[in-house]
Amino acid sequence: MMSTSATRREFRPAGRLCLCLALLSSTFTVTSIAEQSSANAIHLTLDQAINLALRQNHSVHLRDLSVEQMQSKKSEAKSNYLPQVKASGSVLHVTEFEGITIPVGAFGIYPSIGPIPSKPLFIDQGSADWYTGGIGLEQPLTQLFRIHQANIAAKQDLLIAQTQLDETQNAIAVQVRQLYYNILINQEKLKASEDHLAAAQIKDEESRSAVATGKALQISALQSQASILESKQESLTLRLQGNDLRRQLADVIGLPVDTALDLDSAAAGVALDVPTRPDAIRIALEHNHDLRAARQTLIKAQAGLAAAKDAYIPDVTAFSRYSYQSGVPFLVHNFGTFGFSLSYDLFDGGRREAKIREARSEVHSAEVVVDKLQSEIQVQVHEIYDRVDEFRQMLEVAGQVLRVRTEAARLADRQFEQTSMLSSARSESHADLASATASLLERSCGLSLAEADLKRAIGQMPR
Repeated sequence: MMSTSATRREFRPAGRLCLCLALLSSTFTVTSIAEQSSANAIHLTLDQAINLALRQNHSVHLRDLSVEQMQSKKSEAKSNYLPQVKASGSVLHVTEFEGITIPVGAFGIYPSIGPIPSKPLFIDQGSADWYTGGIGLEQPLTQLFRIHQANIAAKQDLLIAQTQLDETQNAIAVQVRQLYYNILINQEKLKASEDHLAAAQIKDEESRSAVATGKALQISALQSQASILESKQESLTLRLQGNDLRRQLADVIGLPVDTALDLDSAAAGVALDVPTRPDAIRIALEHNHDLRAARQTLIKAQAGLAAAKDAYIPDVTAFSRYSYQSGVPFLVHNFGTFGFSLSYDLFDGGRREAKIREARSEVHSAEVVVDKLQSEIQVQVHEIYDRVDEFRQMLEVAGQVLRVRTEAARLADRQFEQTSMLSSARSESHADLASATASLLERSCGLSLAEADLKRAIGQMPR
């Protein structure tokens, strides 16, 4: 029987040939994909992707329109402070109206001419058709209390819309970062899977040769074929996941979903500047978007309660008007009027009191929401910081694993050059190195995403 070293020397040329063919095929494939990507794909850095999403994302655009809508409502509420100038007119027909009757001889009876008047006289007061028109100015006085509260509520609506816009922008920035990193991680995992596939194919060739020469059982060849199929299945799954992630990223940044994207791997796992845990809690309690919106809602509810109480104040309005008339008795054609008007509801069936109770309940609900969010935000910040610490430890361990795998791959190359290691073992060593590299990238990106979540929780743009 041949010795083990002789067997290894016998199959080294075949193993080297298979490795060269596999590497050559991989090179051609990568070159072809690279040429297609450079010709058709859009190169995007992480900052460029975030900026595109902030400009083109549909959710951000809807929030921006909501801000414009609230700005218009605020301007509408502010206009109620100013006096209102109105023009009005009317055309009326009177069916019956009073007149003045002068009887016979009302002005005397003279012998020479007889009674004056000689017959009854009827003098009309105006005419049957009346025409009126004019322009007037009205200035609310006591209503200004309610108008002021309505302006406070409109201002808070605008601030809430702006806060929601900021929160949506931060959420989209985190989503873009997550998809961007997941695509880069997917690429590294796919590369590692292809390396494992190449190693499994080389090992399969060695197993077939060993079975053919009787140095191994048939089960070893079957096991190597199963490893090839598993590697192909993993590569196919990763490729499908990568395509799905690219479509999601294109949709988030406002591009057609079939747009080819070329991402910059240098942006992977960039560390963000985050404050310490106590400072993060303090900043979050001041600037967290959800908490800010809740506080603004509370101010709006308090303004609604004050406006409901002001409904008990009588409505006093100052007015002035310049009018024209034709056909109205005992009035000149052009005349002016000015003064004050007062209006007050003596009985409304309890409507005002019911509104006060409703507004008071809204204030209490808003206060509870603020207290609830303050507690939840503190818990959320602590959870994110725990996740950051965990990812830092995992990143350190992944770095150690990468250093070990790098050294193992270096030793495998040396032993292969010294003809003391099979080609399949060397390929497996390099495949393990690629897996360790992908794992390190995944931990680094996870740490960066946790830091981005923390910045979002404290109300800052995660960039």
